[in-house]
Amino acid sequence: MSWSWRFETASGALVDPGEVGGAEFSAQGDAESWLGETWRDLSERGVGQVFLLEDGREVYGPMSLAAPE
Repeated sequence: MSWSWRFETASGALVDPGEVGGAEFSAQGDAESWLGETWRDLSERGVGQVFLLEDGREVYGPMSLAAPE
């Protein structure tokens, strides 16, 4: 299995994973941990929301990367 994130702007436009440091992971937990460590940087690079994918199939999302107020 391969886990990855799909990145979008807040308005839903796709963001190229290569432009924001996206990667593939062998486990869901690894993908989620990576996002937990990098979400602020992703947000600063224009990513507004993400979707978790397993082998290209959407598992969940959209999940906002807006900072909590």
